[in-house]
Amino acid sequence: MKGSASGTLRALTADDLGMILAWRNHDSVRMFMFEQALVSVDEHAKWFETVHCDPSKRTLIFEDDGCPAGFVSLKQLAREGLWEWGFYAAPGAPAGTGRRLAEAALCRAFKTERAHKVCGRVLAHNAPSLRLHHRLGFSQEGVLRQHHAAQGAWYDVHCFGLLAAEWPAAEALG
Repeated sequence: MKGSASGTLRALTADDLGMILAWRNHDSVRMFMFEQALVSVDEHAKWFETVHCDPSKRTLIFEDDGCPAGFVSLKQLAREGLWEWGFYAAPGAPAGTGRRLAEAALCRAFKTERAHKVCGRVLAHNAPSLRLHHRLGFSQEGVLRQHHAAQGAWYDVHCFGLLAAEWPAAEALG
């Protein structure tokens, strides 16, 4: 599926697991995850088996000019079109990859999956993701104060939402 001018999304396959595990466990990605512990090969295989068989989940690889450059997760929360997303660019990906990946994921959610709303949760110390959500037109719907504990500290969790009716306007933002 075409997602943006320079990137596409495709389904995650078993062949991608080693690459995704390396990305997920990389310090630059892991520090912004809700679960920050290193993931073992066995844990990762069990995760894949679970999401691969779950019809409410889409696990996708973002490719930039044919090269894997990021990961996207879309989870259907309600049949009526409520979806939650999560994503990250590959460690060392070129500047702008996160934005292109996010735009491709939103196109997939709204156009292919027929989402009514896409929700996201971001840890307060993840400034790049907070900025990206705002740039993409998401509304901040709340802050769960000191809601998540990691690395011996408590973090606020910012909750975002983007409605399908808002996406064409957000898509036109520069």
